[in-house]
Parts: sequence; structure tokens; C-alpha cells
Amino acid sequence: MINHIPVLGLLFGILLLIFGIWRNSEEIKRVSLGIFAIVAVATLPVFLTGEPAEEIVEHLPGVEHAIVEEHEETALIAFIAIAILGICAMGTLWRYRRAEAIPTRLIVAGLIISIFVCGLMVWTADLGGKIRHSEIRPQLSP
Repeated sequence: MINHIPVLGLLFGILLLIFGIWRNSEEIKRVSLGIFAIVAVATLPVFLTGEPAEEIVEHLPGVEHAIVEEHEETALIAFIAIAILGICAMGTLWRYRRAEAIPTRLIVAGLIISIFVCGLMVWTADLGGKIRHSEIRPQLSP
């Protein structure tokens, strides 16, 4: 269940940030940056449970080792990316904690980076789903 936090949390944060930009609401923009930081921290247990989960599923019928390895490699990249996003979000909130507004260039950069990281998380989740759900794996032509 916790595996859904990175994707859904980032998606919620992105939508909230877009809404904050649209409404020109500094409070909503700050909350969305806070969500990015919280989701980054919440992703740590998701990442750390990957290895124990691999030990459980690697010997099950229908599990292909290549898919598990690809998911593992992608998960590392996605985890590093979300950690960077979380650190940047917290740094921005800290740096501009007393300012009336966070500079627009930082908000736009945060939006672009968060969309990129969300894409990485979706890709990682898709690969993870293919480990146990053979029906979503690409089929080889006969």
C-alpha cells in the first residue's frame, strides 16, 4: 500500500501547485512544496522495503529476474530524484520562510522538476507492477 505514496503524493502536490499558481496563492504554493518534502520522506520506507520484497517474490512462478532488476535500477534513480526534489522544496521553504513570496522562477522550476520526478515514479511503479502482473508485460510476437 505504501508503494502508492510517491506517485499519488507527487501528483497531488503538482495539481495543488498548479492551482496555487493559477490562483496566485502564496499559501497554496508553500503547502505544495511542503507536500513534496513530506512525500520525499515518505518514499524512504517504500525504497527500503524493495530489497526484502525482492527476496520474497524472486522465487515465485512467473517472476522474471530481468524485470526485477530493471525495477530496482529505476527505483534507485527515482529515489535520488525525489530526495533532491524534497531537499530543494525544504530549502526553498526555509530560505523564503519570512518573505512575502517565493520567487516565481523557483516555483516554476519546482513544478518542472516535480513533473519530471513524477514521471520517473510512474515509470518505476509501472515496472514494479510488471513483476507480478504478467498481463501488463509486453507480449512477444509469435
